[in-house]
Amino acid sequence: MKNNKGITMALLIITLWMVSIILLMRSGFSFLNPLLYVLILVQTHLYTGLFITAHDAMHGTIAPKNENLNFALGQVCTALYALFPLKNLHTKHHQHHNFVHTKNDPDYYEGNFFVWYFNFIKQYITWWQIVAMAIIYNVLKIWVPEKNLILFWVLPSLLSTLQLFYFGTYLPHKGEHQNKYQSKTQNKNHVWAFLSCYFFGYHYEHHHSPGTPWWQLWEIKEKNMTTNNG
Repeated sequence: MKNNKGITMALLIITLWMVSIILLMRSGFSFLNPLLYVLILVQTHLYTGLFITAHDAMHGTIAPKNENLNFALGQVCTALYALFPLKNLHTKHHQHHNFVHTKNDPDYYEGNFFVWYFNFIKQYITWWQIVAMAIIYNVLKIWVPEKNLILFWVLPSLLSTLQLFYFGTYLPHKGEHQNKYQSKTQNKNHVWAFLSCYFFGYHYEHHHSPGTPWWQLWEIKEKNMTTNNG
């Protein structure tokens, strides 16, 4: 059941992203309509969902009993997100877990928010991705209004990198922490935890139980709180 639920959750995120972006590419809008900005935020959240789903694939939790399917679904997510090769992300992410908060941690940098963010992005983006995305952009604008591409394809993906970095890397790992994972967790608020970064603000819980998929991290949070209170 758990195996099937992981696949279902992955397909749900992929489907929602695809339906959303297809509809948004074909829609007209006014900059005076507040709904426009809500839709940008929704699309940003779905982009973040793609990456979080790919992250689950890196830990083998989408399809634990089917490695090929697990990899395929993860690669679909990273391709839709920004043409990332999943194998490279897998290698760097496990470096992060194995060498957290050290010079060998690709996600950690001793600097302010902006310098850290720049170095974080530099670890993962490649020139060939930028060129390939530029080619796709110029092909798509033959059929899709350019303002739609910018507002619903380019902007949400960029905002998503900020969302992932701020809630999933910067806040959990900045400063020193008195635990072996060198990470902290956000206060319990499951609605905000989901909206901010698919429960990834429960970051200590993720490092403590990396085999737990994003949609079950809140349960780990609950168990830890019960244990600590007990």
